[in-house]
Amino acid sequence: MTSALGEGLWRELAPQTLARLVRTYGRDQFDLCEDAVQEALLDAHRQWATDPPADPQAWLVATARRRYVDLVRSDVRRRDREERTARLSAPLDGAAAQSDDALLLLQLCCSPELPRSQQVALTLRAVAGLTTAQIAHAYQLPEATIGQRITRAKRRLTGTFPRPDDVSERLAPVLDVLYVMFTEAHHTTSGAPARDADLAAEAIHLARLLRRAAPTNTEVAGLLALMLLTEARHPARVGPGGRLVPLDEQDRTRWDAALVAEGLAMLDVVTPGAVPGPYLLQACIAGLHASAPDTASTDWAEIHLLYTLLEALTDNPTVTLNRIVAEAMLKGPDQALTALDRLVTDHPRLPRADAVRAHLLERSGRTAEAAEAYRGAIAATLNVAEQRHLQERLRRLGR
Repeated sequence: MTSALGEGLWRELAPQTLARLVRTYGRDQFDLCEDAVQEALLDAHRQWATDPPADPQAWLVATARRRYVDLVRSDVRRRDREERTARLSAPLDGAAAQSDDALLLLQLCCSPELPRSQQVALTLRAVAGLTTAQIAHAYQLPEATIGQRITRAKRRLTGTFPRPDDVSERLAPVLDVLYVMFTEAHHTTSGAPARDADLAAEAIHLARLLRRAAPTNTEVAGLLALMLLTEARHPARVGPGGRLVPLDEQDRTRWDAALVAEGLAMLDVVTPGAVPGPYLLQACIAGLHASAPDTASTDWAEIHLLYTLLEALTDNPTVTLNRIVAEAMLKGPDQALTALDRLVTDHPRLPRADAVRAHLLERSGRTAEAAEAYRGAIAATLNVAEQRHLQERLRRLGR
């Protein structure tokens, strides 16, 4: 399927097709609609290589609908046959088509009838197309736990198709989902490739749609600005062979100037008078990096302050880790190492802690300890691109 139906096209077409079926036949048919879409994708794999359609979306929708009818009429679901067959001739919402079905599906999966954990897990699976392993990695949870959340969420989607009265009703889980999508795109679970361009583009696309739907919400604007400013650094972030280039070594002239300008302009509009939220604070941090010509002239005092505010809002150990890095830029590595020791005592399995420790030890001139920390960091990560970066730092330290 990779030649005729590439991964990027799959991520665009599959959620759109699933949303159309769910809108037509009802959210209580979510499982059945998902099965029908998967079978349509298999049909596409078999047929498109030799006979690609002129309109892939229309082809998938038509095929998925046929597969849905077949599934409804199967012996496995015989007890519901008459009821579901009647639904085929009475769509729920045929006239009120939404402009973007992916956003519609996003709202469905974030139904308030589901617990927050199930909302996010189901949406990442159905809308973003992330695997159970990727979602589990993002939340540092066992795959079995995430799989159970997705299964339970689909079972609970019963009744009439949900229509929120206001976009703000489901804004918090929607923002969480988009943030995890974008984070996974720029730090893939496997690290091969180092960046998922299609997933990043889809996350930005959905964030733009959300911004249009909630133009006065500063957290929506903050998330979109954060995405734009992060995406702008990509040309300088990944070097030859997928090698990761850390921020302090990036050629900032290679950053996407248009994306930087758009992100900074958005912050200029929404920041004055805004109540700081987690995404707006992160966007402001990214804006300070984007505004600085190099690492040395970056306003680390302001970044440290913003991370301190973010830490108070989120109580997230990863935010604390980032605050410690900023503290090292202000007060030197030794004081930061002491703070890092306290953090790791409370969170012994914190991702990136070994890598940060290695970097701080290297800056302190404690070469042997830094080398040991780099080895621990390499062993602790499954991300291939990050492993290569750490191995390069270790080799550089040896030289």
